[in-house]
Amino acid sequence: MYPRTTDMALMLGRCRPRTKAVYAYWDSKRAGRRMPARRDIDPVEMKPWLTGIQLVDVSHNPRRLVYRLVGDLDVSFRGYNPTGRTVEECSVGFSAEESLRNYDIVITERRPVYDWSDYVSQSGYMRSQEGLLLPLSDDDDLVNMVMTFAEVDVK
Repeated sequence: MYPRTTDMALMLGRCRPRTKAVYAYWDSKRAGRRMPARRDIDPVEMKPWLTGIQLVDVSHNPRRLVYRLVGDLDVSFRGYNPTGRTVEECSVGFSAEESLRNYDIVITERRPVYDWSDYVSQSGYMRSQEGLLLPLSDDDDLVNMVMTFAEVDVK
């Protein structure tokens, strides 16, 4: 079974401190809404976490997920920068199908997803990873961007 949850209480009980801090930041920007808008997210405030942040543009009908911004941690882990390319062609992790399922949950259910797994990176090293996918919306209904945060350790 793929290790993922939408239960943020479970996530907060098992995640690393930086992941918890990113979630708390996103949660504070909701201001009573289901999800904040991109305009609510300030890169200056997020400076401690920027290396692990990715922004993914979401187009609908048909759905298309395109990396807008990819942090240095993710670029290093992948061995290339996927900015401007689709998640479908550049996903990393347990499997492309499971990565796309995470995005589907965030987009259709309008709620965060937390996952964790171990796998071999492009460089051949075993990695332990946890990821947090957070919805962003201009109108608090249609998800038009997903902000992700990843923590990766060498095992």
